[in-house]
Amino acid sequence: MIGILGGTFDPVHFGHLRPALEVRQALGLDEIRLIPCREPPHRPPPVAAPQQRLAMLRAAIDGHTGFVIDERELGREGPSYTLDTLVSMHADIKGADLCLLAGMDAFLGLTSWHRWHELIDHCHIIVMTRPGATFPERGELGTFIGLHRVLDPAMLRAQSAGLLYFQEVSQLDISGTHIRALLGRGEAADFLLPDSVLSIIREQDLYTTGG
Repeated sequence: MIGILGGTFDPVHFGHLRPALEVRQALGLDEIRLIPCREPPHRPPPVAAPQQRLAMLRAAIDGHTGFVIDERELGREGPSYTLDTLVSMHADIKGADLCLLAGMDAFLGLTSWHRWHELIDHCHIIVMTRPGATFPERGELGTFIGLHRVLDPAMLRAQSAGLLYFQEVSQLDISGTHIRALLGRGEAADFLLPDSVLSIIREQDLYTTGG
């Protein structure tokens, strides 16, 4: 099974990397594919250029087996819709079982995603949660959880798509917005992201205006 973690990665930080590692270890995923977004449908455009974000991703995962960067969204015009990415991956990687990783905040906004009902037809959805998290019981999302949720992760290997699983992970309250704001104010962002990424930010003078 291949885990998929998309995002702007502007910049990539430990709030992306540590939970993804824990999911990979807990579920025995073959790899995690980090997919940088070109044009996010639900948020402002990234501050750093695509090649700068790629360089930071490469630096972050250097020497860490099981993490792969997938550039397909950067080469596709228009909004970076997850459904298009899943269809494209199935065309390129025959027979692959895909697991879409999403944080709890992203999952709670799932009903606003492009053709969101179709996502589960192409993958399993793994929601990364903090211990003791509660989930919607009503509305569209509550119905979706009732239809697709499984409690036993072994069931993810019994079929190629269609299941929803909640995986507890270490929740690190880190965001790219906060990191950019710190750097914009001339404050240190140490210990929030890999030193190798911070070195690129300093060398290229990224995020010095905040935002």
